[in-house]
Amino acid sequence: MEKQPPKIVYPVILILFSGLIFRSIIALYLYPGFDEAYYYLYTKYLDWSYFDHPIFVALTTGLGVWLTGEVNQFTIRLGSLLLYTVSLYLLYLISKKLFDRSSALLTLVIASIIPIFQLAFGVLTLPDVPLIFFWSLTLLCTVNEFFSSKSDYIPSYRLAMLGILVGLACLSKYHGFILGLAILGFCATTQKYRSALSSLWLWLGVALFIVTLFPLWWWNLQHDWASFRFQLSGRFQPDPNVLISSPKVYNPLDVFVVFLGGIGYLFPTMGLPLWWVSWRALSNQFSPGDADWKPKQLLILWLSLPLTLGFTLLGGLIPILPTWPMPGFWGLSLILGYYASSWQKLSPRWVKRWLWGSGLIIYPIFLVLLLHLTTGLLQKPNQYPFFNGLISHHDDPSTELIDIIQLRQGLKSSPTFREALADSEFIFTNAYYLGGSLSMAIAPLSNLPIICFSSDRRGFTFWTSTEELVGKDGLYITLKRFIDLPKLNQEFSSYFVSFSEIAQIPLQRGGEITDIFYVYQGKKLLKPYRSNQENGDRQIKTDEIKYSVDVFSFAIKELSYLYIYHSLRLI
Repeated sequence: MEKQPPKIVYPVILILFSGLIFRSIIALYLYPGFDEAYYYLYTKYLDWSYFDHPIFVALTTGLGVWLTGEVNQFTIRLGSLLLYTVSLYLLYLISKKLFDRSSALLTLVIASIIPIFQLAFGVLTLPDVPLIFFWSLTLLCTVNEFFSSKSDYIPSYRLAMLGILVGLACLSKYHGFILGLAILGFCATTQKYRSALSSLWLWLGVALFIVTLFPLWWWNLQHDWASFRFQLSGRFQPDPNVLISSPKVYNPLDVFVVFLGGIGYLFPTMGLPLWWVSWRALSNQFSPGDADWKPKQLLILWLSLPLTLGFTLLGGLIPILPTWPMPGFWGLSLILGYYASSWQKLSPRWVKRWLWGSGLIIYPIFLVLLLHLTTGLLQKPNQYPFFNGLISHHDDPSTELIDIIQLRQGLKSSPTFREALADSEFIFTNAYYLGGSLSMAIAPLSNLPIICFSSDRRGFTFWTSTEELVGKDGLYITLKRFIDLPKLNQEFSSYFVSFSEIAQIPLQRGGEITDIFYVYQGKKLLKPYRSNQENGDRQIKTDEIKYSVDVFSFAIKELSYLYIYHSLRLI
């Protein structure tokens, strides 16, 4: 008689497939964020590594573009959609290996519900996507190394494999280095596994780790260690555009704000239990007894708390991006799934209401936000007779997202722009985060290089030198808010023989113009670009500071507003 697959397989397939479909809908319609569009530029300038991040985000972003030949928000996210589905399955396998099938299924459900996991790891093209994949693969290998047998531990070849996997995590995002140190910390603090530190397999793993990191250290060696210097110190320096009267001091209130913000990104019904189980698991490590689950939870805590707790405390000193601590909460979802399994035995109805209730709030809010972001559903005024909207587009940060398809059509339908594009040899903008959006918009129209004229050029510094463009004609494309800064236009006009406006491309949403792109033509670049700051002029007013959008912040803020609003109505 043929052996039937376990019934548990079918819910797993259903969860993975339905989650993929839901996230694909978001990926198809949600306009690309500035960071996502910027990573598209990585695919045009393939290299061993990049100034901001290692190489893997270029590969995951480029996958859909290279397969389809199309450049849009869905194709740059195709790699994220597929890779996150595999990451979820790996998380299921880890929990199943550590605990049991029930814990694994609940862990899978929890990870599939949490909003920021779905967005940051499963929809948007970010370095966190390959990081979570290799993080999960590393943890699965670690679990198989340390918990495959109940007998005495003997180091094995998996320690060497871990060197490669941790290296691949580092090639995704610098968080990978924390992952490697956390595994060593677990071995050092667990007597049973301390022999791994003196194993030849571990030292072979260290050698393989260094070899795997070749793309990262080779690029940095060629570029004066620019990426390492930026990640270790540069990104924590104050913005030179902002005049600071006193140095930053540690603020405990900011720590509390970061803590609350993290709960919001995770959603309160998930964020609060995740923090609770982390402290519960940590306190249980000091309880008497030799329970089987203690070293398993200790491994998860070693991989998670340095990120969740570390970045929360660091928030008192510097701004913390929402995704920085999230790999830690990804690990803590394993412990939450384990506890949820025990809760289910005591009160299955309560657990069912908790999970279903969370999903029934989160998923509709996602859909409402998606409708608003793409059609201006909540915008006031709008073109819809059945609903007058809630928020003016002047006060709505979601209008900062750029509809690259609409921008592409606007540029294509402008005869003046097409003529000037044919006569130009480069395009430039004034903010690095606008460069990616422009590059995506003109991808089918032209292959001209995109340049950034700014004090903060990020990767543009290494892609195209303005010295090569002297004597050539260029197009300057920017947003209306920068046109209102006359000092900026005066600075750029001094670099050309002539510099004049030739076109305006309005963007609409909900029947209202939400922003305007301005196009200027510059004839003959006179000299390589150097910003005013590089020339010694640092007295830039604070109202001239660049403005960028955090897609996650907006989504969660809107989600929180709606959540609080409906809660108050119920009260």
